[in-house]
Amino acid sequence: MGRHHSGSYRIKNIDRTFILPIIKKSFLWLAFLILATIWILARRNQKTDFNTASGFVFGTVYKITYQCKDDLKPEIEAELKRFDQSLSPFNDSSVISRVNRNEELVTDSFFQTCFNRSMEISREPEGAFDITVAPLANAWGFGFKKGTFPDSLMIDSLLQFTGYEKVKLENGKVIKQDPRAMLSCSAVAKGYSVDVVAHLLDRKGIKNYMVDIGGEVVVKGKNATGDLWRIGINKPYDDSLAVKQDIQTILNLTDVGMATSGNYRNYYYKDGKKYAHTIDPRTGYPVQHSILSSTVVAEDCMTADALATSFMVMGLEEAEKFCKANPMIDAYFIYSGENGEFKTYYTDGMKRYFK
Repeated sequence: MGRHHSGSYRIKNIDRTFILPIIKKSFLWLAFLILATIWILARRNQKTDFNTASGFVFGTVYKITYQCKDDLKPEIEAELKRFDQSLSPFNDSSVISRVNRNEELVTDSFFQTCFNRSMEISREPEGAFDITVAPLANAWGFGFKKGTFPDSLMIDSLLQFTGYEKVKLENGKVIKQDPRAMLSCSAVAKGYSVDVVAHLLDRKGIKNYMVDIGGEVVVKGKNATGDLWRIGINKPYDDSLAVKQDIQTILNLTDVGMATSGNYRNYYYKDGKKYAHTIDPRTGYPVQHSILSSTVVAEDCMTADALATSFMVMGLEEAEKFCKANPMIDAYFIYSGENGEFKTYYTDGMKRYFK
């Protein structure tokens, strides 16, 4: 009995000697695991602040909001400068200016992408969109060269060498049927520049952003409050100074491009008649339609920009017909009613953005 009690006592002492440190180490390890888990979860839930880059480019303002701790404005502006060096007709050394002067050169990737997509879009609305419209736009005073007010003989003469089918791209070089032909990407380049900045942000791995250059927009992911991006469509008041910013409606968007074309900002009056900057390349004259503004939502901003301009050229009836034949297009038109009031037409696809 005595030996039994003595052995039991020794076992208890051994247990205390060895087990207590083990328990202590286990407790410390468990505490470490809990703290590490809390830290990992906190890091995962921690939101990166949104940054904003803004400035002036292509004769308009830009504002880019993106979720990233880094200041990307220098890189964004460098990319826009490269874009300007390719497609700005106001830059004498740009690729498009040199093409218009018939210089021998191999064009860059910005130019080639813009040219090829423009050709594709030109075939769809039967010539309502045309990058060879430059001589006509110049003649009416809306291009990169200021012309005198043209008469019908001048328009007929200019139409002889305009038309998208009269130019082509071979091995990076522009081939013209007539050397007097000139190109203008003004109806698509701003939208394309938005895509270019969006692609830059994509390459940086940024998931949430809004790129806005002169009202042409690409949005991705969510905004700073975790909601869809809310983009307004302005009421089309005649306002060449862009003072009035009344909103017609608001769209809730993500992962799309949006562009608006209108005749309420760039126009002039002559002999009591309004002449707006949208030129019909098929007739050579500024359009005189009831559509005041055309907004298109598409997968990319370049396409949205080109189609928005095309619909301004077509007019309400032709644009409605085109949209019904192409139900994948999301469009919103504001047009003038019989008494001058604003009226709207929008495709079924636009309804999903009115939330």
